[in-house]
Amino acid sequence: MTVGIIGGGQLGRMMALAGYPLGLDFLFLDRSNDTPAAAVAPTLVGEFTDRRLLRELARRSEVLTFDWENISLESVQALGRRTRVAPPLAALAMSQDRISEKKLFEKLGIPTTRYAAVDSAAALSRALRRVGLPGVLKTRRLGYDGKGQAVVRSAEEAAAAWSRLGGVPLIYEEFVPFDYEVSIIGARSRHGEVAIYPLNRNLHRDGILRLTLAPWSAPTLQRAAARHLRRVLEHFRYEGVLNIEFFVHRGRLLANETAPRVHNSGHWTIEGAATSQFENHLRAILGLPLGATRARGHAAMINLIGEMPRASSGSAIANCIGTTTARLRGRSASLGTSRCWVKPPANETPRRGDCSPRSIRPACASGVRGRASPYRRPSDPRRAGWVAPRQPARSGLPCHRSQCHRRASGHCRPCSPSSARPVHCR
Repeated sequence: MTVGIIGGGQLGRMMALAGYPLGLDFLFLDRSNDTPAAAVAPTLVGEFTDRRLLRELARRSEVLTFDWENISLESVQALGRRTRVAPPLAALAMSQDRISEKKLFEKLGIPTTRYAAVDSAAALSRALRRVGLPGVLKTRRLGYDGKGQAVVRSAEEAAAAWSRLGGVPLIYEEFVPFDYEVSIIGARSRHGEVAIYPLNRNLHRDGILRLTLAPWSAPTLQRAAARHLRRVLEHFRYEGVLNIEFFVHRGRLLANETAPRVHNSGHWTIEGAATSQFENHLRAILGLPLGATRARGHAAMINLIGEMPRASSGSAIANCIGTTTARLRGRSASLGTSRCWVKPPANETPRRGDCSPRSIRPACASGVRGRASPYRRPSDPRRAGWVAPRQPARSGLPCHRSQCHRRASGHCRPCSPSSARPVHCR
């Protein structure tokens, strides 16, 4: 069975690596053959709007999905009803327009920030009076990682922001002096089964996610976020993984935005959860039973952007909380994503301080020497007697790596298709 993926970035690559143990094949469409996903699966090279290539991708695949939301909705819709696309295109269309997103939150009773649509200088003046100052002026479409937005604290700054961003539809939102940010990830299958992961706490810098801590122990927020997520999943009769990001302001959640795909704040689930978000996305869109989403310990994901750090910096990250797993985004070593995760010993309760922002942020995010954690996963689980916790059977699909020592426990992790031995099953 072949899954077609529009976009060959790091998220697409991780989906493919999660799908190979399930016996799946993958075919990508991307503008370049020099992408993270191209190293693990064949790629059709061309524009995302190329309808000939989209038809070929659909013809060779049982289902189409995507690894980012800024694809051409019209081009995918042109494939017709005989092509199954998941997540649903209605959810994709909503996420591509911030106004549509805000209206959905209001319709479903999900608290969000005050806002106003802006399409002219006069509309911006009305928005300033209605929403107030300070605020944030954003493009309605194609804004991500802090791009296409400006903080506005005065009428003069509003005029300057309009000059810089005007010419495209905009949205003006109130500025929220939030305490911190969280996100929640969940999956809904074709048959209506829902699985929700523990809450993540996120730290952004310059509009880019830098650090995720999971699970974030806040039971009241977890229940509220899961309730809001379920409303969106059921509204669209969703198939696949969905993420919602929230501001936490005075103990209350305010929905910021959605992502109808696997999400960067869920990288920790590869090592830190019973089933990764990438595997559950595939299971959801293919109608397979969803895997367990419980955390296997405390985890942290650190996003390394720019040039790869020196080896000494990597050692500092490892010293911070134990085992470090680094995954490059592409063939070049210029960009990378690193995840650190901690598995507590049996019969021991993890200490909150071992994954707190105070202990991780200085040592990991800045790359300085940190203190060692008492929770270190054995370098050789078999020799140390470490046994992975069992999880529900995965619809009878065995590990296809005969050399995997974790095959019996049902916990084989994705292996490189070209490797002679399982590289992630350690």
